[in-house]
Amino acid sequence: MDMSVLVVALLAAVLVVLLLLVARRVRLLRSGGIHVAVRTRLDESGKGWAWGVGRYHGDQFAWFRAISLRTGPDRVLHRDGLEIASRREPDHGETPNLPHGSQVLRFDPPDGGAPVEVAMGPDALTGFLSWMESAPPGTRLPWAS
Repeated sequence: MDMSVLVVALLAAVLVVLLLLVARRVRLLRSGGIHVAVRTRLDESGKGWAWGVGRYHGDQFAWFRAISLRTGPDRVLHRDGLEIASRREPDHGETPNLPHGSQVLRFDPPDGGAPVEVAMGPDALTGFLSWMESAPPGTRLPWAS
């Protein structure tokens, strides 16, 4: 009987964690989030994509992993110095791992860090590109010069 109580308690704890993760994702999407996949390990296999929700915070694009216990963003892209190194269609092997109709953008960080690829659908991409091109008055954008 003791083992069955332990199993029920463990299943209840797992269910509570799953419900909290689902509630977090719904809250992020309802507060202006967009579906975005991010990949930091770039190779020819097409693996390494992680689903998440992206949100705009002024000059920052914060990305939250879909299944994560972190309270803050997992990755933050800063608008200043952010330039698109390349833009491409997803490879055939990548398509099931990305939002429907995605375009893949590759960014090479200005500080010489590891490159990052971001994949998003057409509507989210239009908003993202618009956010990249907009800036407060007086700000010099390297790609708009």
